[in-house]
Amino acid sequence: MRYYSSYGHHDFILCLGYRANIIKQYFLDLKPETYSDCILTSNGGRHVEILGNEQPDWRVTLIDTGLHRNIGERLVAVKRFVADEEIFLANYTDGLTDAPLTEIIDKFKKSDKVGCFVAVRPSFNFHLAKFRQDGVVTGIFPSQETDMWVNGGYFIFRRQIFDYINEGEELVLQPFSRLIKEEKLLAYQYKGFWRAMDTLSDKRILEDMVERGEMPWRVSGTKASA
Repeated sequence: MRYYSSYGHHDFILCLGYRANIIKQYFLDLKPETYSDCILTSNGGRHVEILGNEQPDWRVTLIDTGLHRNIGERLVAVKRFVADEEIFLANYTDGLTDAPLTEIIDKFKKSDKVGCFVAVRPSFNFHLAKFRQDGVVTGIFPSQETDMWVNGGYFIFRRQIFDYINEGEELVLQPFSRLIKEEKLLAYQYKGFWRAMDTLSDKRILEDMVERGEMPWRVSGTKASA
């Protein structure tokens, strides 16, 4: 949310599922000191001065979309909140990047496409095997040496996307297949920083980066407006 906010987007809709009550309580308890760099106390704690960043001016809509809905179903569940928007942004919320959002939006607006996603290189390396029908291996290639791109979980949609999603469908399966057939899906290839937090190992890697002060996903105001 800070990433989007740094580009001037302050209106959020959260599709809640597992432990929705915890996320609701977080926003109910949200205070300015949550975003401050330092809290300075004096006079026995009777005077509190908050230093650093101000609390962001966000409008957050919290919608409990249930425990068992897939991504496509959750998106449809909040359709009424974006019905009047020409385009809207969506996110899996489990990935971090410093991709140039304004540039991506501008490129999408100039197109006639219905959907767009940020395509990234896999953040982990693995080996791809090539073999004949009889099982004999003819080659092994590191994934980083191939022209492989994956869905980075950052999306832009026109409201017509809902015309492509049928009941119960996952977002990137049948709906995206329909968009591809009509040549209405755009990919923005980004070679910069991107990392998902899907596993405990991913979490540890990102926490270690924070400990070292390496946080490339923190987009500054200057960078965002460049």
